[in-house]
Amino acid sequence: MAKAAILEEAGKGLVIGEVELAEPAAHEVLIDTKACGLCHSDLHFIDGAYPHAMPAIPGHEAAGVVRAVGSEVRTVKPGDHVVSCLSAFCGTCEFCVTGRMALCLGGATRRGKTDAPRITRDGGETVNQMLNLSAFSEQMLIHENACVAIDKDMPLDRAAVIGCAVTTGAGTIFNAANVTPGETVAVIGCGGVGLAAINAAKIAGAGKVIAADPLPEKRELAKVLGATHTVDAMAEDAAKQIIDISGGGVHYGIEAVGRQESADLAVASLRRGGTAIILGMMPLDCKVGLGAMDLLGGKKLMGAIMGMNHFPVDLPRLVDFYMRGLLDLDTIIAERIPLENINAGFDKMRAGHSARSVVVFD
Repeated sequence: MAKAAILEEAGKGLVIGEVELAEPAAHEVLIDTKACGLCHSDLHFIDGAYPHAMPAIPGHEAAGVVRAVGSEVRTVKPGDHVVSCLSAFCGTCEFCVTGRMALCLGGATRRGKTDAPRITRDGGETVNQMLNLSAFSEQMLIHENACVAIDKDMPLDRAAVIGCAVTTGAGTIFNAANVTPGETVAVIGCGGVGLAAINAAKIAGAGKVIAADPLPEKRELAKVLGATHTVDAMAEDAAKQIIDISGGGVHYGIEAVGRQESADLAVASLRRGGTAIILGMMPLDCKVGLGAMDLLGGKKLMGAIMGMNHFPVDLPRLVDFYMRGLLDLDTIIAERIPLENINAGFDKMRAGHSARSVVVFD
C-alpha cells in the first residue's frame, strides 16, 4: 500500500488516501517516490479546466529510487536514482524514429484496456494514472521509457523539478529554439518553467534575456536566474519596452504561463524572422495568431510540448549542469512540503507569488 493524493472530483482539491500498485509487468518500473514538484499543469486538471477520468492521482515532476523492475527492463535497475518524465515514448512510431520523442502519444507504454490496472484501491477499484506517472504518491509504477537513471550524488528534491519545469523551459532553449550565442530571448511568465528558460538562455549565451512578469518578486527571481532586463508584463507598453531593449524585437518570445495575453505579448515582442514559442497549457478555447504583416516579416509561431525534449539524453545533462554550478535549481524551489500539505501548496500556486513547491516524501 502507498499513500497518495487523489483527485476525486474537479474543483474539490486532493484527498489523501491509500492505493495499491501492481507488480511490475515486463517493461515496467516500480519507484519509491522521494520528491515531486507542484506544476500548474496539475492545477488545470485539479480545477477542471482540462478533463480527466477520475479518480486519478496527479503529479508528474518527480524523482525517486527504483524498487523493482519487470523482466524485460534493461535501462534501470533496483537502487538506481531516477527522474521520471511524462513524455513516455514508445521508440517505434513516426515521431520517435524521426527524433521527435516528445510528440509520441505513448500508447504502447500504457497497459491495455483488458489488462489489470497499475493502480487500484479499496480491493480493486481502478485509480487512473495521470500523464503516465501519477507521482503524488509514495510509489510510482511506470513504463521504463518514462524514467532515466541519474547521478546518485544529485539531491532528489532538486532532481524532481528537472522532470517537468526544467525539461520544458531549458529544453525549449536548447532543443526547440536552439538559441545561438548573442541572440535575444524574452520569457513571458516567471514561474518554474519561465525561470528554467531564463537560466538556460543564460547558459546558452543569449545576448539579452528579458523577463516579463506582473509581480516584482518574480522579476527579481528572474534576475537571479540570469535575466539581463525585466519588464512588467501588465504594462500597456510592455511589448514596446521589450522591442526597445532588444533593439528591434527578440529572436525568441517564449510564453511560459498559459494565458492569452502572455501569448499575444510573446508574438508582439518579435523582431522580423523571430519565433514565438508557446509552452503554457492555455484555456482550451484560446487561439494565438500571426497577422498579415507578421507573416510578411517572416515571423513564426510554434508549440513546444515539454520543450521538445529527448529526456534520456537531456535529463542527465541537466543534472550535470546543476552539479557543475551552471543550472540554478535552488532558486527555483520556493518550499518543501509534506504530502499532507499539498492543497495548501496549490493554493500558493493560485496566488502566484512564489516559485516551485516540492512535496518531499520521507
